[in-house]
Amino acid sequence: MALTIPPIRMCGWQTGLVVAPILQTGVFIRSADGGSVLLLHRDKDTADPHHGKYLSLGGHVEPGEDVLTCARREVFEESGLVVTDLVLRGTVLWSGFGVPAEDVLCFMFRADAYAGEHHGGNEEGTLEWVPLDELDARPMWESDHLWLPMIFDEEPPFHGVMPYAGYEMVSWTFSR
Repeated sequence: MALTIPPIRMCGWQTGLVVAPILQTGVFIRSADGGSVLLLHRDKDTADPHHGKYLSLGGHVEPGEDVLTCARREVFEESGLVVTDLVLRGTVLWSGFGVPAEDVLCFMFRADAYAGEHHGGNEEGTLEWVPLDELDARPMWESDHLWLPMIFDEEPPFHGVMPYAGYEMVSWTFSR
């Protein structure tokens, strides 16, 4: 009798039937007074699915790289800053995000200290210090507002799952 394997959605890094998500980091750098956060306004490429939105600094984990090293590297590449105090605040698994659908596991860090002056931005967008009390007014993925407050609270880290259908959030669950 032949074994029949049902079709599966193949996203992320693949090895045989093992499907693993793409690993990313997101870093939210607080200002020295704690009242603002440095965000990247993705305002350069109109074809970018994130165009017009404010995002954390961060990006893809390179092969052989741990998430902490990735977070530090991405912050330096995207801003010129050296973060000296990274705190893991949580994780979010976005499954089925985008077209084509990808599964992305993001490790969310808050940086409470840094060295240097940011360089203003890169080919993706412009860096901007945004007051924490104005985050709700900035264009972001609508779903970001569900977990963003947990980046800045003093509760235990959160671990969430946020399925998407293309670019639309389907649901949100998390635990602490």
